[in-house]
Amino acid sequence: MQSISGIVYLILIACLLPYVFTIIAKKAGGFKVKDNQNPRAFLASTTGLAARANAAQQNSFESLPLFIAAVLLAEYMVVPQSVVMTFGIAYIVFRILFGICYLINWATLRSIFWLLSILCSVSLLLLVIKITG
Repeated sequence: MQSISGIVYLILIACLLPYVFTIIAKKAGGFKVKDNQNPRAFLASTTGLAARANAAQQNSFESLPLFIAAVLLAEYMVVPQSVVMTFGIAYIVFRILFGICYLINWATLRSIFWLLSILCSVSLLLLVIKITG
């Protein structure tokens, strides 16, 4: 049996991923030290790549609760760790591809990767339901 550390790494990566998009948004938007007075207003006023990176950041934070709940419940309900890891890694990969598509403005493909990432979390929860049902 794998150790729990793989699950923890999945959660850590998922939690840090939005900050990658934050850094891209600030860099692309020309963020200066003075903008740190009100960084949300700065990001809200950006356009183009910076605005898309900010939107990817926000969406990444929005998807975290479902993913974390799904992974923790699956682990708690003893879904095989290989299954949890497979869906968890797929979620991370889909979220990275989602973010890349957001940055290069490929809306349709971005939406497909968004859906696939959500389906990873939903699938884990459905497995939990099956185990407890």
